[in-house]
Amino acid sequence: MRVSPRRPGMNDVARAAGVSHQTVSRVLNDHPNVREETREKVLAAISELGYRRNSAARTLVTQRSGTVGVVTTGSFSFGPSQTLVAIEEAAREAGYFLTVATLRTVDAQSMRQALGHLMDQGVDGIVVIAPHAEVVDAVRASHEQLPVVVVAALADPPESVTTVSVDQALGARTVVDHLAALGHAEVVHVSGPPGWLDAEARVHGWREQSRALGLTVPAVVEGDWTSACGYAVGRRMVAEGAPTAVFAANDHLALGLLRAFHEGGLSVPRDVSVVGFDDVTGAGDFIPPLTTVRPGFADLGHQIIATLRGLLDGAQVDDAVLEPELVVRESTGRPTGRG
Repeated sequence: MRVSPRRPGMNDVARAAGVSHQTVSRVLNDHPNVREETREKVLAAISELGYRRNSAARTLVTQRSGTVGVVTTGSFSFGPSQTLVAIEEAAREAGYFLTVATLRTVDAQSMRQALGHLMDQGVDGIVVIAPHAEVVDAVRASHEQLPVVVVAALADPPESVTTVSVDQALGARTVVDHLAALGHAEVVHVSGPPGWLDAEARVHGWREQSRALGLTVPAVVEGDWTSACGYAVGRRMVAEGAPTAVFAANDHLALGLLRAFHEGGLSVPRDVSVVGFDDVTGAGDFIPPLTTVRPGFADLGHQIIATLRGLLDGAQVDDAVLEPELVVRESTGRPTGRG
């Protein structure tokens, strides 16, 4: 019977590098009190031997699994999906594994089941991606025993919930500021679907800043997150008389608008300026390149993991709100008037 060769351990790395077991541990845990020359010797030995950390052994020593659980609603919309990707990348950089539980139904019972499923796996902490208010309510109704970080754009976060979010309202305000500075007296907003926290925050920021600047505040054009919806809305605007500026709640809506305006004989931005939100991959290659709000998903992922690690360490952790960035491209310009 053939016996598989033993996997190299930390003692093997220590012997190969000519250092102590403790020094290898310090290098693996990125401890600052290690000379760079020593660190390089240990890393070279790790590479040569093909050493990989034993997660089970680490769990016995630290009483932590090195695993983060994520609860998501299973939405394939760009924001939640990119948030999940960013969390995974940040967790991996920090040395954590990721396990995901998806909610088919958003209610307290489903949330309890998802949290329980993750806790049964021995996760160290949990991140809840909460695009809907119902998800936050379900988290509050669940009495979990682990640190939980909720990713949600809440105007008034409850004290019992630690949140990390992008300032969606600020992003909308920067859009209104930009278009008003170009000379537009009215900015029409095509919103995301009702019940979505990000969509509601963007509506709030757009409305409040339009009022603050003395712009005309038209009724919200209710939409969803799809380019098909943007196209249908754009067709109606062409038929009824398009405004000089439109702020779409995401880039897919904006893409549909651009197509409808092109087919309707309107030039962007000469006849109508269009702004999106999310800065999706390829937004700079739309025709014309799209002015949009960049949430900064990579920074969001790192902040989520940093907040969770703070909770795990027993630190006093405040809610974190990240500022988005307006990316100005060729889809916005000064209103020129139409005959």
